[in-house]
Amino acid sequence: MSSNRKSAFSGDSRSEKPKDGEAGDFSGPIKPIGTHDVSSGLSIGDPRSKKAKGDALVSSPSLTKPSGNRGVSSGVSIGSPNSKNPSGPIIQTTKTSVSSGVRSKAAVSSGVRGKAIVSANVGRVMSFKDVKFGPHESELRFRLIHFWEARNVRTKLLIGLEMLLIDQEETIIQGFIPAGRMDTYLPHMRTGGIYRLHNFFGSNNKTLYRVSEPSVTITFSSTSVLSDLEDSSVCFPEDRFRFYGYEEFNAACDLKGDLYDYVGHIKLVNGQVLNDSLVVDEAEIASTRRVLLHVQTHDGPVMKMYLWDKAASDFGERFKASGGTASVILVTTLNPKRYGGALCLSSMASSRIFMDSDVQATRDYLNWLNSNLDVAKRVDADVVTKTETVTIGELFSYMKQADAKVAWFECIATIGDVVHGSGWYYIGCGGCHTKATKGPTTLMCKKCGKSDIVGVAQYLAKISVYDNNDQAVFVLLGDSGHELSGKKASELVESYFEANEDEGSDHLVPVPQALIDTIGQTRKFIVKVSTHNLTGKTQTLTVTKVLTPEDPDIGVNLEESDGERVKRAAENIEGEEPKRAKCG
Repeated sequence: MSSNRKSAFSGDSRSEKPKDGEAGDFSGPIKPIGTHDVSSGLSIGDPRSKKAKGDALVSSPSLTKPSGNRGVSSGVSIGSPNSKNPSGPIIQTTKTSVSSGVRSKAAVSSGVRGKAIVSANVGRVMSFKDVKFGPHESELRFRLIHFWEARNVRTKLLIGLEMLLIDQEETIIQGFIPAGRMDTYLPHMRTGGIYRLHNFFGSNNKTLYRVSEPSVTITFSSTSVLSDLEDSSVCFPEDRFRFYGYEEFNAACDLKGDLYDYVGHIKLVNGQVLNDSLVVDEAEIASTRRVLLHVQTHDGPVMKMYLWDKAASDFGERFKASGGTASVILVTTLNPKRYGGALCLSSMASSRIFMDSDVQATRDYLNWLNSNLDVAKRVDADVVTKTETVTIGELFSYMKQADAKVAWFECIATIGDVVHGSGWYYIGCGGCHTKATKGPTTLMCKKCGKSDIVGVAQYLAKISVYDNNDQAVFVLLGDSGHELSGKKASELVESYFEANEDEGSDHLVPVPQALIDTIGQTRKFIVKVSTHNLTGKTQTLTVTKVLTPEDPDIGVNLEESDGERVKRAAENIEGEEPKRAKCG
């Protein structure tokens, strides 16, 4: 912070903190703290070590920087998937030292409208564990770990700024600045900064989605004064993680309680196996605002992890920066939920992403992973692709849930009819299957950036299906249409125009007999509940795979088939008439 900037700030808004709402993303310059220098006594590398009861508090026995040794020390195993009686999270704290002596710059109080008040007279310094409900005139000293915007989950109205703070006793507490006071403090706040705060209010901590244990929140009041703590002989930890494993997350599933952290290795990224050739499409992440990972801690069960909004974009940036080689991931404040019958971890606005060598916890885990490469390469297809079998009525009920997310389900239904009068295919890029656009003389692909491509017909057919109680419309895309009819769309289109050479390229090709012959068949459909289903735009469900009811071939990746790739391209073209394929 520059020397001509005032380093203590106070707010004068009288607004109180609303009690509802959920945190949203803060678009400001939030960056992870730099090097986390710690020699931890907690073992991330050994899944066989036993967990101690209660919180295992681990901190650095030394304030010197490690010499690069990644050896795994003995002790508690983070998030051990074999623990059957969870007794609390595993805590890891990272410390850093600050030079001796105590100084603070001049404070600025709203009461004197910018006139400097030298705050050399220090009041009683209070630790976080002593903060109670009500107003306080004492002083707090802390490191600002992280901050993010809080918005009402339904109206998106800005509520204020939420913070994660840690004091010298390694106690984590949540802080809050009401929206009306954000402009006073936000320009002067930085992630990792050490501050002192005079005058504050101890508010009741929220009961849903808490990011810290204390029952109170440090709320900035109209008389609060914040200033930089320039020098201190006290060591303020840089961060503190609360790790959960599979058993603990499973026990806390759908309870909307405290949010805990996860560390493990990546198995799949958006359905693709982790390898040297994997490329994450940042443009797609920006469009969908989502990344789906399959993750595993040691040799425990594989879990799905959904990263949303800023967490998704942060992952894309970090994965790209690693050259596509990152394999270890640590994500903070995750919400365990059950989607499609499987346990999933969902990021929140407060979530942060660390990978490989970013922090000590990821370095320790990476060391273990490099010594157990057989675990990293093994994929349990049953866990990765597990879906829940539901009825059509249950699908519709799920779509109406307020907290429903994109998910995949199995649904056994009988085909009643094939929808006529609209296109049953579209012309896509032969490479990526994105819908081709018509240029002056050639076909073009916006996604590939090519102006001269070969167009290939892809399924986009609607079928009416029913079960014992309900009826629905499914749309077949890509390979799912091939799996149902036994014929590729390109073959059927080509055969039609060979038999009808006089027809122009804009002619509407009628529904082929191969699709009509499926009427009356009972099949097992893997369907995706998409974003447009959840927003109420349509109840038409996307089919990503078609099986016979007794077909055992479920050991495939349901999330990212060829049909799913064309789904992304076809979401906005379902009502368009198809065109004849042209070669550029």
